[in-house]
Amino acid sequence: MTTTWALLISAAILMIAASVVFMLRSRSASRRAGRQHAVRAVLDAADALEDRLRVARDEIEAVAGDYVDDPVRDAMREMLRQRLWLRDHGQAASIDQLAEVRAEIDAARGRIELQLSRIERARAPSP
Repeated sequence: MTTTWALLISAAILMIAASVVFMLRSRSASRRAGRQHAVRAVLDAADALEDRLRVARDEIEAVAGDYVDDPVRDAMREMLRQRLWLRDHGQAASIDQLAEVRAEIDAARGRIELQLSRIERARAPSP
């Protein structure tokens, strides 16, 4: 009888341990998926900003010709810096850090959009 109880208790402990291991692995997989999603979001935002920067460069050149002070070049350098940071630190970065980088990229894109709208207004014929 004591052997039966010992076996039942051992089986219960094994089932609890297996459940805990399963929960921990599920949580870990969920974190990895969240991190991968955050990294992908940063990369997508960076790609979108880079596309807009190319458009901005073309628009600025169309309006101003060759210019010495190149805000697009500076923004492209910043984008490269963000991409290098992501390459070097992205896998170890927290979700919050990745979200902060994405927010910085989105803010930069907003500034470029504002500049493009100003250029568009300047190019529009006066009524």
